[in-house]
Amino acid sequence: MSIEVKLQVFEGPLDLLLHLIDKNKVDIYDIPIAQITDQYMEYVNALKVRDLDTVSEFLVMAATLLDIKSRMLLPAETDEEGVEEDPRQELVARLLEYKMYKEMSYTLAERQELAEKAFYKPPTIPEEVAKYQPPVDLDKLLDGVTLGRLEAVFQMVMKKQADKIDPVRSKFGKIVNEPMKVSDKIRQVLLVCRDRTQFSFCELLMSQRDRFEVVVTFLAVLELIKVGRIGIRQETLFGDIVIEVSESDGPETFTEADLEFA
Repeated sequence: MSIEVKLQVFEGPLDLLLHLIDKNKVDIYDIPIAQITDQYMEYVNALKVRDLDTVSEFLVMAATLLDIKSRMLLPAETDEEGVEEDPRQELVARLLEYKMYKEMSYTLAERQELAEKAFYKPPTIPEEVAKYQPPVDLDKLLDGVTLGRLEAVFQMVMKKQADKIDPVRSKFGKIVNEPMKVSDKIRQVLLVCRDRTQFSFCELLMSQRDRFEVVVTFLAVLELIKVGRIGIRQETLFGDIVIEVSESDGPETFTEADLEFA
């Protein structure tokens, strides 16, 4: 009477080796290669699989184990520094790497199982509540915006204007336009205010043609701030300064008569 033995199925030769190491309760860094090789060969001899690719993987590992077993019987080899080389070192590194990925696969499988049991409720917040923003404290917005900060932006723009000057062509003669008055520049700034509710102070200065216009524009902005026609705010420390049209003087309220303010 024959006894049918059902062999455990392993995912590969490394999986089988880890099983044998755990079964014999041996240190993976000090594998008894002769004992593990004999047990491995018993499994391979009893393996009956028609898939040649699967069988070939186990046979390659069997050849590797036999090679390591034979090298363990020979005198130990040393490297250039005189340290004895362990024939099992490469195999141990492969086993540790495989064990790491195997444990990671278990962790991912557990997370997938937990995720399949989780259900999420879509947000049902009313659109009016989702769009709500707390009222803006104007005192906090203007906190930190000082004449010193305005001067720093002014100096930065002036430096960039100076960097644009060609050291060669700047020595050539040029036609100088009639100097622009502060009142003319105030009119231009008000024209911008009529089209836009807010705009960048730095961009306004950078759009000027030369250093003289930058200075006149700077004075025009200060004059408009002084009389309350525009305001300034800075949302972040060292951030850009934004010029805003006063709420009482929105763009839609500007007329040709307002442009005579200058």
